Amino acid sequence: MSKFLKGTMILLVAGLFTRVLGFINRIVIARFIGEEGVGLYMMAFPTLMLVITITQLGLPVAISKCVAEAATIGDRLKIKKILVVSLSITISLSLIFTPGLILLAPYLTETLFTDTRIYYPLVAIAPIIPIVAISAVLRGYFQGMQNMKPFAVSQVIEQSVRIILIAILTTTFSPFGIEYAAAGAMIASIIGELSSLAYMFTMFKLKKKFKVRRKFFQVVKDGKETLYELMRVALPTTGSRFIGNISWFLEPIVVAHSLAIAGLTAKLATKEYGILTGFALPLLMLPSFVTNSLSTALVPAISEANTKRNFYLVEHRLQQALRFALLTGGLSVVILYVFAEPFMQIMYGSTKGTNLIKLMAPFFIFQYYQGPLQATLQALDLARAAMINSMIGAVVKLGIIFILASNPQLGITGAALGIMTSTLLVTLLHFSTVIKKIQFTIYIRDYIKFLLVTISTGFIGYWWYENNLLQENLITRLICGVLLTTFSYLLFMLITRLIKKSDIAYIPFLRKLL
Repeated sequence: MSKFLKGTMILLVAGLFTRVLGFINRIVIARFIGEEGVGLYMMAFPTLMLVITITQLGLPVAISKCVAEAATIGDRLKIKKILVVSLSITISLSLIFTPGLILLAPYLTETLFTDTRIYYPLVAIAPIIPIVAISAVLRGYFQGMQNMKPFAVSQVIEQSVRIILIAILTTTFSPFGIEYAAAGAMIASIIGELSSLAYMFTMFKLKKKFKVRRKFFQVVKDGKETLYELMRVALPTTGSRFIGNISWFLEPIVVAHSLAIAGLTAKLATKEYGILTGFALPLLMLPSFVTNSLSTALVPAISEANTKRNFYLVEHRLQQALRFALLTGGLSVVILYVFAEPFMQIMYGSTKGTNLIKLMAPFFIFQYYQGPLQATLQALDLARAAMINSMIGAVVKLGIIFILASNPQLGITGAALGIMTSTLLVTLLHFSTVIKKIQFTIYIRDYIKFLLVTISTGFIGYWWYENNLLQENLITRLICGVLLTTFSYLLFMLITRLIKKSDIAYIPFLRKLL
């Protein structure tokens, strides 16, 4: 099995565990602090991600790409320079932006947000910035070496620690007010991230073949060429992520003000935004661990192939990733659309947000496609094009949200429509950019088969769930419905040859059976 497929499989397994743990985490938060607390938590989170994006400066992707290229020719000194220069940049920026966020928090909450209680979770989460920054450098190193295990395990550790502490801290701080409970959830995230960093640092110390601290400042001084190489990838990547995070940062502000125009109070607007971003979107994003794993493994794999001028392998890797994203994404779309209401009831004890899931689920197939396409653009030195595509999508999203969410008849549904329109647009722009750069074959017949399979499976799942009145227990009905839908989907995929025996052979525990 190639490094690309092996790395992808490791990330997939860890990603599945992480997503499940992440969902338990969100269920705990929802149960302990409710819709309003989730709203405060989610409104503060985009601001944090914006600051982290600036601090990381797009280096994880740049490190991954440059380390992969250096490892291909066996240049250890180059790898050391990459790490030393990257750590210098991220640590310096962390020392500026961490106190900066704390000092600006009162201004942000009073001026930009409609709910001043966001101040507490915003200040509580600030110390996570340097931790995430250093973790990003180590993550980029391991990904560049195509060793996905340390990063994968660290994610599982981070989520496990976070779940345990969220239950404790939210309960401890709840008597002081919902804003303090949301801040407690943020503190749990900091400690979880610190545990993740401790593990990755330990693995780095054990596996590295050079001393980072030796002549550290001399290497920084001599690292101008390395800095240029990193920035050539990092700055456009940062631009793309910066635009995305600026958009995410502005999103709760635009939504809050739009809902205010529509006649909602600040408290109710916070609840509505919490339902969209804290309940509906996490459920829709659950399957994205597949595309995230593919994207993470894809950057060094395509960079390596591109360095060797093996353009056939570049297309082959991308075809593999997109096909896998399409097939897994199709099943996710069907299950989330058909079983949206029981999922929400069981997980959050409320069916609020069901209509948003049903509205957004069909569009999310484009979200699952977007990750591998963006990773390919970054690996092919087209990060600037990805940045421009993201900018167009961000402007369109905020514009549509403001127009539609301020309409009293649409409200938060208008925000959901804005998000989905942007997702569709950016994915199509990424796709058009990729096919201009590399030779790429589009198999129309397979896409038609895929569409027929997903529609047929959806009808089967819906019919069974609605007519299976013998099972009164909601959880039993849901589990049986999901299993039947999954079995039908896989059966149709095998019949139409969208999944082949050779594909199943990549799954380790099925390889021996085949």
